[in-house]
Amino acid sequence: MIIKNDDIAMLCSVLKKSGQKIVLTNGCFDIIHAGHITYLEKAASYGDCLIVGLNTDASVKRWKNDKRPIVPENERAIVINALKSVTYVVLFDETNAEKLIEKVRPDIYVKGSDYSLSTLPEAKTLQKYGGHAEFIKLLPGCSTTNIIKKVQEICS
Repeated sequence: MIIKNDDIAMLCSVLKKSGQKIVLTNGCFDIIHAGHITYLEKAASYGDCLIVGLNTDASVKRWKNDKRPIVPENERAIVINALKSVTYVVLFDETNAEKLIEKVRPDIYVKGSDYSLSTLPEAKTLQKYGGHAEFIKLLPGCSTTNIIKKVQEICS
């Protein structure tokens, strides 16, 4: 289910009161590939519900470059929401998930193994309330950037 950012804190409060273990991850999820799917499935295995924070188009442009995202935010949200491992999708406009973490207060925050606790921008926010981070090994060679490069090679 796609949830408005303004409603996510209230939803999470209800989920926690019902005993749900909340897992949060976030990202652009521009062109969906096998790496995304295996990552989200593993993230979901850490709890009862998986919330995916999806960067808005504006935040992706600030984070990556002005040519990204390829797929608009509303379409990316629909695709992520359709995955069986995902319980909720929420758009957020920042380049990191600190404000989203403050609203969700997940039991577990999941990122790829390209991060560590020492390089995670959101680490201090997690530590403030006792949240826990997990890092998932990424599938080698699976990235939107690699897909874009292959398409560019084919088209040139």
